[in-house]
Amino acid sequence: MQLDRHIQAIQEDLAATAGLGDEATARAAQRLSEALGSTLHLRLLDLLGEATLEIGGQLGLGRVEVRLAGREPELVVVMEDSSDLVQMASGEELTGRISLRLPESLKNSIEEAAAQEGVSTNAWLVRAIARLLDSRSHHRRGRNRIQGYAQG
Repeated sequence: MQLDRHIQAIQEDLAATAGLGDEATARAAQRLSEALGSTLHLRLLDLLGEATLEIGGQLGLGRVEVRLAGREPELVVVMEDSSDLVQMASGEELTGRISLRLPESLKNSIEEAAAQEGVSTNAWLVRAIARLLDSRSHHRRGRNRIQGYAQG
């Protein structure tokens, strides 16, 4: 993904708009757009980070990472093994029990989702609850946290 191309387009839009004024306005807009280049880059990375958190929360067996190669971000979907996810989420044997009463329509939706992912209803529920709790703890630690790595 090439952020510099988008930043340049925003700067050109600013210059075109400033061109409607006099020459002093155009020069001021040019200096302003050059000064905003780094800030625009950081804001676009923040936006990508928020988007990955939102999309990642909707993935069944994976997450989305923002990876940086130099200044350019790359969005990567990382799939997780369902058996590892259950063990990672609980860190112990699956021996606890909770009786849960659900509306029939919700129960049916859960069973359909589990079937689509090829896991048992119980495994699907354990993973869904673990992901929810994990995303809440990540959310409390920092809203603009970007998961991934940077490559120089």
